[in-house]
Amino acid sequence: MFDPADVAALPSLGAAVEVFDGLPGVPGGFGAKLTWARTRAADFRREFSATGTPDSVITCDLVTLPYPTRFGLFRASRAIAPFLSITNRMLVIRWHDSGGRRRTLLFEPSDVERGENTPYFAALKQRLPNFMDKLAVTRHGTVQHHLTRLGIRPEEVDYLMFDHLHTQDLRRWIGTTTNPGDAYFPNAKVIVQRDELAGMADLHPLQRPWYQVSAFDDVPAEAFLAADGGLVLGPGVAVLGTPGHVFGNQTLVLNTSTGIWASSENVIAAECLTPEHSRLPGVARWARAWQQEVVLNANTLETTAEQYNSIILEKSIVDRSQSDPRFLQFFPSSELTAAWTNPGTTPTFTHKTLT
Repeated sequence: MFDPADVAALPSLGAAVEVFDGLPGVPGGFGAKLTWARTRAADFRREFSATGTPDSVITCDLVTLPYPTRFGLFRASRAIAPFLSITNRMLVIRWHDSGGRRRTLLFEPSDVERGENTPYFAALKQRLPNFMDKLAVTRHGTVQHHLTRLGIRPEEVDYLMFDHLHTQDLRRWIGTTTNPGDAYFPNAKVIVQRDELAGMADLHPLQRPWYQVSAFDDVPAEAFLAADGGLVLGPGVAVLGTPGHVFGNQTLVLNTSTGIWASSENVIAAECLTPEHSRLPGVARWARAWQQEVVLNANTLETTAEQYNSIILEKSIVDRSQSDPRFLQFFPSSELTAAWTNPGTTPTFTHKTLT
């Protein structure tokens, strides 16, 4: 794993999003930070909309898998099912930079096969009989398969980005220090929040079940580009630091023909941003009783109040869905998916795709 001093020296990219730069230093508690973030959302929307739009955004389904209901619908669900299903999707975003060069970003290009080695999921798989695993897990297509289908060569990919590095093993994508030529994406750089990469050198016990730390022992440092908060990567393409779910969480933000979208794993369903409209058992009632505006995806509980604030930030910058204005243009990177095996977890509304 990288030494924190080495991480501090990693290069960055893009133009800083200055609207939210002062958030960490806002005096007062989490409530003051929440108020400050709300007031800056309109400024961000105006400035970000002026950057333009990317050429294309395409959704690629990777895998549907089980996830504990108590994590995904934190405290709110009254479903009898101990597990719900989430579908992990990759977004392919393309744009032309100021010099006219075409850029390609893959958001959430998970190596599903190696992701199964994550301590939590490896332990879960051992407890489930094989037929249950086949019933609960559906593999839709690999990263390689989707790119071939789209006619995108591996060498055309410029950037890889994840909302956070839970479950990720990047060695197939970026190679290793001993075998750099094995990289499937020979020209790609991984965009990561600097503090998440530094913090992985000494994880807290709450974090360890979700990271494959050893998978980062021999990855080349030069394959990473560090973000310190928010960056505009291209016309209508930005990343914002949204800590809480993990300390280095980040959100992809897109400006499109239907307005602004955001994508992360801070929540697992669009209705978790407007729980008052949810038909999931218990969710709307819980939100009213506790006066909560959002329902967190909370498997690590690193900083719950900070995650809440980050979700409100995401909620404040996006537009409403054109298909159902009760819900927002928030595209969960792992979206709640109906399954007959999981009674009480059928979502009220799903995006499924962003094109």
